Amino acid sequence: MYKDNPALGSKEAYVPGLTPDYVSRTYGIPVDEVAKLGSAENPFGPSPKAQEVVMSARKIDNYPDWTADALREKIATKYGYHPEQVICGAGETEIIPWIVRAFSSKGDKVLMFVPAFPIYHMVAQNEGRVPVYIGMGENLDFQWDDYLAAIKPDVRIVFLTNPHSPTGRLIPNERIRQVCRAAKDQLVVLDEAYIHFSNTKGGMDLLKEFRNLIVMRTFSKVYGLAGLRIGFGISTPEIIAPLMHLKPTWNMGALQTAGGIAALDDDDYVKKTIATIAEMRAYVLAEIGKMKGHYSVVGEPRSNFFLLKIEDPTLDSTTLFNELLKRGVIVKDGSVSFIGLGKRYMRIDVSLKKHMDRLLRALSEIRPAA
Repeated sequence: MYKDNPALGSKEAYVPGLTPDYVSRTYGIPVDEVAKLGSAENPFGPSPKAQEVVMSARKIDNYPDWTADALREKIATKYGYHPEQVICGAGETEIIPWIVRAFSSKGDKVLMFVPAFPIYHMVAQNEGRVPVYIGMGENLDFQWDDYLAAIKPDVRIVFLTNPHSPTGRLIPNERIRQVCRAAKDQLVVLDEAYIHFSNTKGGMDLLKEFRNLIVMRTFSKVYGLAGLRIGFGISTPEIIAPLMHLKPTWNMGALQTAGGIAALDDDDYVKKTIATIAEMRAYVLAEIGKMKGHYSVVGEPRSNFFLLKIEDPTLDSTTLFNELLKRGVIVKDGSVSFIGLGKRYMRIDVSLKKHMDRLLRALSEIRPAA
């Protein structure tokens, strides 16, 4: 009788956002009216330049370049680094396990704030590592003294998400510097999946200061290519080299490489997306601010999502999640999607005005009358 790894299957599986088709079938709402606000996707769809290249592709009968060199060169040129400092994967979620395997051993500790992107602790546990969780404050603010104090010698990898998920809070670069200095010989993983929406340069320049840092980004968000699966990491050649040995030989297909290269040149599309998200974020936060006593927003989010706090004691996150579904709005139930968050929070995407208005109408209907 075969034996599986006892660590696998003993932990929670990742819970993705529901699809508009599911909500349409279940609740009889036209699929084009469903507001999908649970996966932080680009409301404008894919980068037009990337879509054009992918749709016109013909030569897919040969194996692709196993290192995705053309995309690595494009990324390196865009950000001012060398191709040997770049690794590409099928989204950040493929690169994270390589990092855990390459830079820690069984029993080593992996540090993160909680709530956190679930893949961090899921990968750590499934690989036999020990997640170390640093809770956030009463208002879900960062507890930096606690975090820095937790960077002990048996912690091998330190995760930071900027902007943080699920709060959308932005981490100043000086805080990232403090973490890198405290880590010394430990690897700091700076996940910048949502950084474009913060209207900052992010932490890419910190790679020039610290050799124990890797910065990850994705094409799934601002470039609208979640279905194509492209992510990358940039670091020193010494950090990238072992990751290249671990990665599957042909993990990046020809369409992924071509689409990623094209998307990096789609500046007008990116600017339009960022501007729309900023405008709609201000709009929806102002409207929710009028629902005092029922809902509030955590902090000052700088991402393409925000964290809604349920102030009404008669509601919890699962009840609100299901009531929103009935009204054609898909969000993330914090109690299901993020450890340590509890039953009072929902992560909700910022999207087009018609979707924001549908969300606001639904929230107004669900809250009890004053």
